[in-house]
Amino acid sequence: MNWIDRTCSENPGARVALRAGLRQNINNRATFAMNRYIAPWLPENAPDATQRAYFTVAALIASRPRAAQDEDDEDEAPEGANAERPDSGPGSTGAGDEAESAAPAEPEEPERWGPSLGSAFAEAVAEAPGRDGEMRESAAESRLNMLTRQGTNGIHRSLPASVLYLRQLDVPVDWAQLLADLIAWPDHSGRIARRWLQDFYRRRHRDAHQAGGDGETPGNSPEEPPA
Repeated sequence: MNWIDRTCSENPGARVALRAGLRQNINNRATFAMNRYIAPWLPENAPDATQRAYFTVAALIASRPRAAQDEDDEDEAPEGANAERPDSGPGSTGAGDEAESAAPAEPEEPERWGPSLGSAFAEAVAEAPGRDGEMRESAAESRLNMLTRQGTNGIHRSLPASVLYLRQLDVPVDWAQLLADLIAWPDHSGRIARRWLQDFYRRRHRDAHQAGGDGETPGNSPEEPPA
């Protein structure tokens, strides 16, 4: 993910090629140019669901608002296995190699190593210094619930609108975590969706307490269950 991010910043042609894959099937000719940048990173004999996850996340990175990309460029990726391509070898993902190397036919739900999409939606609702705008809580909740109801095709079609909106609000998205979740979605969408929702409500509940409120998230607080 770091390599794709950096390549999009330094190579306008790569950014155009990767952005063309947004909402496209991996067998669509519009995505063929993406293989130049993605194929070396794919696990060997990766199933279509895994490849589609790589294509979708790469296209999302390439489609980020220009301002967000310029700001991210100021922070160089740290030296290490997930920062440099040449020493990683074919089939390496950089960030999150362990989750991908085996490429099982029925992948296990990914281990957590970063904030989930639910956490990003909660961050979008929170007030933050220097941010021009924020998402209404009802809109964030509605978008997140819509995503959790999607099948494999639906999640790849629906993600771009929500993720790009998050980036317009300067909300960071953990690309490696999103990649792992998309890879596992066909077999574990229920558990992943539940984790997204729980992360969202947990963060909103914590923010309410820190703001000096009564600690209620939309609906009722844990101390006061609905009748």
